[in-house]
Amino acid sequence: MQPHLSVVFPVYNEEENVPILLAEIAKALDGKPWTYEIVAADDGSSDGSLAALRAARAQYPNLRIVALAKNSGQTAALDAAWRAARGDYVVSLDADLQNDPADIPAMMQKLEELGVDMVIGVRVNRHDTFSRKLQSKIGNGVRNWITRDQITDTGCSLKLVRREAIDRVKLYTGMHRFLPTLVRMQGYKVAEMPVNHRARQFGVSKYGAMNRAFRGLADCLAVRWMSKRVLDYSAHEEP
Repeated sequence: MQPHLSVVFPVYNEEENVPILLAEIAKALDGKPWTYEIVAADDGSSDGSLAALRAARAQYPNLRIVALAKNSGQTAALDAAWRAARGDYVVSLDADLQNDPADIPAMMQKLEELGVDMVIGVRVNRHDTFSRKLQSKIGNGVRNWITRDQITDTGCSLKLVRREAIDRVKLYTGMHRFLPTLVRMQGYKVAEMPVNHRARQFGVSKYGAMNRAFRGLADCLAVRWMSKRVLDYSAHEEP
């Protein structure tokens, strides 16, 4: 049976976090009025992440695993998970436990109440270093200035979107951070809401300041180029 909701996340060397995340997703969604599946995309992990996911299927029969042949990056892993998802709605989050699955029901409620097509999280009480917060603030400002959008927290991976909206978006490397802007470019409505943010317990961040800055600037310019060339027309077939 097709699930109502797909919970997707990329995994790259998150062996310790995988069992905890799966338990938190089940706790947040079991008993809710939506059927759901979990889609994990292993991005060529070199630790025991894939083995942990395979072992977890005995406990979570609604867990599906997409294994990338090699490490291809977060955008590729997310795209693989999104394309494999079967739900009418798709919600993404990170595997590092900094996003809280307990926010998902409230996001579903927000989407339905506002009649929008996408709800994106804005991290509050962030458990990051001062330098990381400063980088994020500057990055958000630059992205919004270049893309002419108003997204408070582009770095928050907790995003809920109607499947039909995401199906129309083609992603390129690094573009997952611009998904709300790309969805809006297709004529869909996007709303924001505050979500919980937690400190990383296990593993290490996969991003540094330099690769965020230079790649982010190039991606911003690409999105700006795309926004100026998006097709915008209406037509009807003559009787």
